[in-house]
Amino acid sequence: MLSEHRATRRSVLKAVGGISAAMALGGAGVLASAAPAGAVGDGAGLRIVDRREDDPRMWYYRFATEAIGWQPAVNVLLPDDYHTSGRTYPVLYLFHGGGTDQDFMTWDRLPGGGIRAWTAGKPLIVVMPDGGHAGWYSDPVSSNSGPRNWETFHMAQLLPWVEANFRTYAEYDGRAVGGFSMGGFGALKYAAKYPDRFASVSAHSGPPSLRRDLGAVAHWANVSAAALDLAGGTIYGEPWNEAKVSADNPIEHVETYRTKRVFLVAGTSPSPVDAFDLLNETEVLAGQREFRAGLDQAGIPHEWHEEPGGHFIRPEMALRDLDGIVARLRRA
Repeated sequence: MLSEHRATRRSVLKAVGGISAAMALGGAGVLASAAPAGAVGDGAGLRIVDRREDDPRMWYYRFATEAIGWQPAVNVLLPDDYHTSGRTYPVLYLFHGGGTDQDFMTWDRLPGGGIRAWTAGKPLIVVMPDGGHAGWYSDPVSSNSGPRNWETFHMAQLLPWVEANFRTYAEYDGRAVGGFSMGGFGALKYAAKYPDRFASVSAHSGPPSLRRDLGAVAHWANVSAAALDLAGGTIYGEPWNEAKVSADNPIEHVETYRTKRVFLVAGTSPSPVDAFDLLNETEVLAGQREFRAGLDQAGIPHEWHEEPGGHFIRPEMALRDLDGIVARLRRA
C-alpha cells in the first residue's frame, strides 16, 4: 500500500496546510428542483466564468463570488447513468487538504484513477470544491488579501447552487461530507456547525480538536493561513477569538453527531525522519482518539480505523467509506 501510493504521499507531504487536513438550503423530504442536463446556470451568489461539460462524468465550473477574492472552482463527479436514468441522487461534498499543491482536483489526481475509479457504478454525486491553500474551511478573523470566506462559499453558496442545478436530494439524508487532512477537519466542522445538513461525515487523517496540545491545530491554522492565503491575516485571530474557536471545534460539539454516520481514519506509524509526517499524523491520531472517547462516552456509534503509515489518503479506506456513505444516504 505504501509503495503504491508513494507519489500521492510525496504530494501530500509537500502540503503546508499542516495538521491538515442555517445558511444552506434544504429540509427533510424536499427534493431539489434541478435544471435539465446541460442547463447549469448561475445562482446563490455564484456566477460561472468558466466551465467544461464535455466529460460524461466530471463537470468543471469556476465562479466569480463576493465570498472569495479570486475565482474558485469545483469539480462535480456524476454517476455513470446520470444522463440517462432520470433518477435523483445523494451527494458527497469531498474536501481537499492544505498546501500549495492541493485544490479542487486533488481527489481526481490520485494513483489508480482516484475518485473516478472508486465511484464507478456507484449511485452518488461527488462535489469537490476549492478550499484554499490554507483556508481551513472557515471565514477568517482577518485577511490582507481580500475576501477568503470559504465557509460562506461552501455552505451559503455552493450547496444551494448544486441543489438547484443537479438532481440531488436537498435533505439531511441526501448529503454526506468528507475530506482529507485540513479537509477532514472541514468536514467534521461543517457536520457539527450545520447539524441538519449532513447525515454522514468522514475524516481521513483529519484533526477533530483545535485546542488539544496547547492549541496546536488552531495555531497551525493561523500560521499556515497567514503564510499562504491571508497575507498575514489569521483564521482565529491573535489572541484567539475564543468564541470562533469553540464554534469551529468538532470535539466541543460531540452531541451533534448522534444521528450521523461517523467514519474516522488515522495513521499509526508516521515516518520518524519526516517532521511533517510525524507531527501531522501524531496530532491527528491523538485528536481522533480523544474524539472517539467523547463519542463513546456519549453513546454515539462511529466507525474508526487506525492504519499503518502516516499522513496520506488510503484508497482502501476511501473505498470502504464510499460504500458506507451510499448505504447510509437515501437511495437514488
